[in-house]
Amino acid sequence: MTYTQTLDYLYAQLPMFHRVGGQAYKANLDNTISLCNLLDNPQHSFRSIHVTGTNGKGSVSHLLASILQTAGLRTGLYTSPHLKDFRERIRVNGKMIHQRFVISFIQKYRQQFEPICPSFFELTVGMAFDYFRKQEVDVAVVEVGLGGRLDSTNIITPLTSVITNVSFDHTQFLGSTLEEIAFEKAGIIKPGIPVIIGETQKEAEPVFQQKAADCQSKISYADHHFRADNFEIQGKHANRRSMDIYKDGNPYLMHLISPLAGIYQRKNIVTVMGVCEQLRNLGLELSPEIIRTGIREVINNTGLSGRWQILNKNPLTICDTGHNEGGLREVLSQIASTPHQHLHFVIGVVNDKHLPPILEMLPRNATYYFCKPDIPRGLDALELQQQAIAAGLEGACYPSVKSALQTAQISAGPNDLVFVGGSTFVVAEVV
Repeated sequence: MTYTQTLDYLYAQLPMFHRVGGQAYKANLDNTISLCNLLDNPQHSFRSIHVTGTNGKGSVSHLLASILQTAGLRTGLYTSPHLKDFRERIRVNGKMIHQRFVISFIQKYRQQFEPICPSFFELTVGMAFDYFRKQEVDVAVVEVGLGGRLDSTNIITPLTSVITNVSFDHTQFLGSTLEEIAFEKAGIIKPGIPVIIGETQKEAEPVFQQKAADCQSKISYADHHFRADNFEIQGKHANRRSMDIYKDGNPYLMHLISPLAGIYQRKNIVTVMGVCEQLRNLGLELSPEIIRTGIREVINNTGLSGRWQILNKNPLTICDTGHNEGGLREVLSQIASTPHQHLHFVIGVVNDKHLPPILEMLPRNATYYFCKPDIPRGLDALELQQQAIAAGLEGACYPSVKSALQTAQISAGPNDLVFVGGSTFVVAEVV
């Protein structure tokens, strides 16, 4: 098999949630357990950090991996979904998994896997853990794919569990209230394993407290101890931020520079500070200067993209993967604070997205360019347009994300802002 043939097999033969939706969702860990038994349980061969949450878990995972890498630890990073290349999901010290490993893994185990009937995600988790073992990583940062309790990654016993926050997303699987969603996220809390909560939320706090008590796990809230102040733009085009980090009210990391310019990143950095404090308590040597360097070099170290990323400066064109209510609320706040004369919004979504509350949030004085992300699960642009018009938004349909973006950039004046978002898969087509 060639690498292309291997990817065709992965995408065509195995149900992939991000492409087809609910039919790929497995409401138990049986397949993952069977797969890892077949692989002689590679997840037991390395230390790990487990990260979940509705928003920010990807940024937090990349930031933590960059810091651990800066500390001299051989660091694995498992994230999802990918934007351009399948191999983005599995990295060691920032380098993507080798194509030859992907090919050999499928060739070696394909016949043994097929009776299990794994999903794309289940098989990818097994591949990642096997790769981390063979690469002899010191520690792996493992991002949850969906929820937590029943996610395929939830077979690890980490050094610490991390929950960034809770918001409405994937409600058909995780529940229709914040308490129900918090219960699913809390499923990554393991007996005796400390857990860090990034953002204190009144609906979620009792759920997390109860689960931690049941597991006799120490629970800490990062935002009780750390805060990020003076979050200021650095650079002509707002592509960096400077901030001051305080710990228990005292100066801790002054003038910290981050290439993640989204205002919402201050919450993620506070979460990371809480996790690093916990890891120090567990014996990892993470000095303030290591943390400072790891955050500053996160893009170079891990390849993170799609987070308030500037695509073009004339006209100013920015994309962001925020796609649920909580994520979009943060993105819209930053759009409002970014100087511009008129907003051109390139938007596409997936077909199982509950649109009314999202459309209600969007600014009425913008011009919209409706498009469909190039995946089977993408919502038809005309249907999106019809729902948007009913919600008071104005704009036209376009046959592709790229044509929508090109039209928006041609239409934009020199002081206008072009924004691309609504779905991770829309962003994937433009970065």
